[in-house]
Amino acid sequence: MFGWFKAEGRERRRTVRLDRKHLEARSRRFLKIYLDADETRKPQFYRAVDEASRRCQSAESGLPPSELEDAQIAEATSRAAMKIVLERTALKKDDRLADFLTDAYATVGIAYHRAAGVYTMDKKMQELGTAAVHLLTMATSYMNAQKNEDSV
Repeated sequence: MFGWFKAEGRERRRTVRLDRKHLEARSRRFLKIYLDADETRKPQFYRAVDEASRRCQSAESGLPPSELEDAQIAEATSRAAMKIVLERTALKKDDRLADFLTDAYATVGIAYHRAAGVYTMDKKMQELGTAAVHLLTMATSYMNAQKNEDSV
């Protein structure tokens, strides 16, 4: 039984290391630019994060979402975001829009790992994850409000 806890802790540390390497800087940049943006530009961030989140919420596990725990869904969503960030980074385009979208995926990956409880032992990543979760929540609310306005 204790071996399982050790293995889980090792896996969690490995995940945090990978997130630090591939997602942290991009997510921090995205959040900083968001905070510096004026109110007219913020909807671009909401749309980018909402779209990235929706694209990452796939049924990778093969199980229907009703049979998965919230943490499993968050973990799968974060893995999908990481995969997209790595694919987009490999393209090595020097394009601001491409970087913006890649940073949005990185932010989604951080947010969902925070939601899955991956950062419980890492205060800095936990704080970054909390900021990412807040942005994702605001983006979801904004997009839902837009849909409601369009349907009226």
